[in-house]
Amino acid sequence: MTYEETCQYLFKQTNFETQGKVGYKEGLETTKALDEHFGHPHRKYKTIHIGGTNGKGSCSHTIAAMLQVCGYKVGLYTSPHLVDFRERIRINGRPLPEDYVVNFVEQSRNFWEPLKPSFFEITTAMAFKYFADNDVDIAVIEVGLGGRLDCTNIITPIASVITNISLDHQQLLGSTLGQIAMEKAGIIKKGIPVVIGETTPETRLVFDTMAKEMEAPIVFADENNKILSYQLLTEKGIEYKTLQGITFKAELGGEYQVKNTNTILHVIRLLEQQGYLCDSEIETNKPLVKKEIEEAFTQVSRLTGLQGRWQIIRTKPLVICDTGHNVGGWQYLSKQIKETPHNHLHIVFGMVDDKDIYGVMTLLPKDATYYYTKADNKRALSEQSIKIFGEQLGLQGETYPTVKDAYTAALNAATKDDFIFVGGSSYVVGDFLKSRI
Repeated sequence: MTYEETCQYLFKQTNFETQGKVGYKEGLETTKALDEHFGHPHRKYKTIHIGGTNGKGSCSHTIAAMLQVCGYKVGLYTSPHLVDFRERIRINGRPLPEDYVVNFVEQSRNFWEPLKPSFFEITTAMAFKYFADNDVDIAVIEVGLGGRLDCTNIITPIASVITNISLDHQQLLGSTLGQIAMEKAGIIKKGIPVVIGETTPETRLVFDTMAKEMEAPIVFADENNKILSYQLLTEKGIEYKTLQGITFKAELGGEYQVKNTNTILHVIRLLEQQGYLCDSEIETNKPLVKKEIEEAFTQVSRLTGLQGRWQIIRTKPLVICDTGHNVGGWQYLSKQIKETPHNHLHIVFGMVDDKDIYGVMTLLPKDATYYYTKADNKRALSEQSIKIFGEQLGLQGETYPTVKDAYTAALNAATKDDFIFVGGSSYVVGDFLKSRI
């Protein structure tokens, strides 16, 4: 098979990426069978496990960038991909080769096909084996969905991170913040330190209880803010000042990144204390490593290949895309969109059918022209349905059959002082980026 044929085989043989909850498999039996078949590859290197509702991708990439600038050979496993399947599995920012994907599938499919694994189970097995085959020092592993029963949860990391909890995937994880937190807290391992980015009273109780049960040292980042102040930069990114006197610029410019950055700084401190970052001579009050922090935060996209986080595509007109796709993400996005200087606002917008569509759309700016569309994905909600929701909420716009059509219409209508935002779904952003290749 060619690489393209192999990807089509993976997509067609499994359901998760195209059918949401239909492809979700509860339990770790298949994952453990695959892991045993490949010789438990994840045991051959250190890992960091990162879960949460929002921000886990940004945190995963930035922590990987920090480890890279400190000289480690770093594996990075994230999801979903935006343009190419290989984005999910990287070493020092480079996607795994196409021929590795082809060979892995051709050599292993006879074993796994009778198991009927999900797309994510196959992909996780591929990632763990690829990292072992290439002798990485450490791998940053992003949870796919939930935590307790996620197939990445067979690892025993050196640190666990849970960014935050908000209502998402309720049909799979639970209808309350506490229930969702219980699933996410499933990545907390016995004796392994855990950093929690943000909490509510309901979720804090869950994390406290789980950490005590597992005898895991726990840090609540939102109760010890390391950021003294921050400033959104006009050109790109955010400038931070920390309580320890470090000033640095971060490439990722979404205002929601501020809480992610505080979480990351706590993880960096934890890794310093464990002797993993640059200097094994760790003093109790040693300041964070300024030079490495600056390089990691300012060059995270170049170092890791990260895309789709308040990503500036052009400036006249201003075009920005972002993968925020749930209420928790849009509580930040809607505010920043409104505060971004512009003459008129154009929003290219689409969602998938298992999200809180009404909850997100109530947060959308009213004074914009909307270009309702759908991604090339079976889970995508039709543009006509989204327009009906929009009209009920007083949002004015027209429908377009593809993301490319919608963006082209917005670009043709915009003046150089206008602002075009593209988002609502990771798949919409992926189609947008693909159309620009």
